[in-house]
Amino acid sequence: MIRILIAEDQGLVLGALAALLEIEPDIAVVGRAEDGRRALEQALELRPDLVLTDIEMPEMTGLELATAVRQQLPESKVVIVTTFARPGYLRRALEAGASGYLLKDSPAEELAEALRRVVAGGRAIDPELAQEAWTTADPLSDRERQVLRLAGEGLSTARIAERVHLSEGTVRNYLSEAIQKIGAENRAEAARIAGVKGWL
Repeated sequence: MIRILIAEDQGLVLGALAALLEIEPDIAVVGRAEDGRRALEQALELRPDLVLTDIEMPEMTGLELATAVRQQLPESKVVIVTTFARPGYLRRALEAGASGYLLKDSPAEELAEALRRVVAGGRAIDPELAQEAWTTADPLSDRERQVLRLAGEGLSTARIAERVHLSEGTVRNYLSEAIQKIGAENRAEAARIAGVKGWL
């Protein structure tokens, strides 16, 4: 029996995924969580074979959850299921330790088969997205990504510096580098482009 924990912040989607998987004779949904932190707590307690998680969730993102599961529960696999068909997200998911990246608009019958493949030691990645991901490199460093994400939320340079414990000059340098790498006119445009590509 494959024991699965589902992390999804939209209640209807969470219920639908659980119902869909519980139809399968060899799958048991042993936990459900509506935020990433609770998902990690449940994973540590339940030790599921697989954690199925969305990317954008409160408290802890699916990418942060994947990293934490890889570090603290290396025997558990992680599969991302999301609406974000963005190559940058796929690359970061794989770097975080996820074994699968599936889109929510994929045919329902493919989901259980993909999860079985991952538990058996394989990978399950949307093929079109995989091809695009390896031809579109993410130019940002982790620190550039961090300050650009905060800039995109509307924070001033001073507030960003306060939040990430850097000087304002250093933050300006990181923002300038990010804007230049992305080829944008300003920080707002850079944040928008990076968001669309899944680099944030």
